[in-house]
Amino acid sequence: MDLAAATAGDHDELFAAFSRIVDAGEGFPQAPPLDRAEFDDYWLVHAAAVVVAREHGRLAGAYYLKANFVGRAAHIANAGYFVVAECRGSGIGRALVEHSMGEARRLGFDALLFNLVFESNPARRLYESLGFAVVGRVPRAVDGEDALVYWRQL
Repeated sequence: MDLAAATAGDHDELFAAFSRIVDAGEGFPQAPPLDRAEFDDYWLVHAAAVVVAREHGRLAGAYYLKANFVGRAAHIANAGYFVVAECRGSGIGRALVEHSMGEARRLGFDALLFNLVFESNPARRLYESLGFAVVGRVPRAVDGEDALVYWRQL
């Protein structure tokens, strides 16, 4: 597996993969169908980094990093991750999260905060195994399921 900064040449493929995840209702709150402007705003416009994972040249997953807050709280990063369905369970998610932690530190962030939209999401085990702690809960956030707020000092 190769991890690299996303380029403009990756954006169409990222949009297509993320759209499939949104269409399936997996892990993100966006309502299908996702349009390109919504994707660009969520994944690209405000990102400090977007990284893609490729397995044998094919997109396997990605993450973005951006400041979670502005001003005096801009030292806390926010991240979003996805692994395409056919690559799940192969360690790509762990590689993406670990890489994002190092990249966040390199960019000057000192903590990472993100929402796990569905409490039933199996990624919980991964995040908790990497030292992320649940610091909040948003009741019935999406489709009646709670969202969890994860945080970790870097």
